[in-house]
Amino acid sequence: MAKKEKSLKPTEAELEVLQVLWSEGASTVRFVHEKINETKEVGYTTTLKILQNMLEKGLVMRDEQSRTHIYKAAVAEQDIQKKLLDRFLETTFGGSALKLVMQALGNNTTTQDELAQIREFLNEKEGGKK
Repeated sequence: MAKKEKSLKPTEAELEVLQVLWSEGASTVRFVHEKINETKEVGYTTTLKILQNMLEKGLVMRDEQSRTHIYKAAVAEQDIQKKLLDRFLETTFGGSALKLVMQALGNNTTTQDELAQIREFLNEKEGGKK
């Protein structure tokens, strides 16, 4: 049970690896390393060690049937997003979704299209009211 709880708390580096695996699918260490190095420089052995740690935590699975090991995400992107958002909401905004939304809308320029999508989402949450 503790392992599952721990696995849903990926580090920032692990999240970067998961983003590659979620967007690109099952990949070799070299491919993951190259994708991460498009935005920042990380050593190959660092990428390998991160993937090995993630395997131990249950965040990834490894196919060892060929000479080159292939890694794939063992956790769904939505599950991680929900867990991280719940934790962020609780620790930063005292669990208040209102405070989170007000801060997000107040600090950024929100387009009319985004506002329309937010209204549509709220209408759906309220049961279709206009």
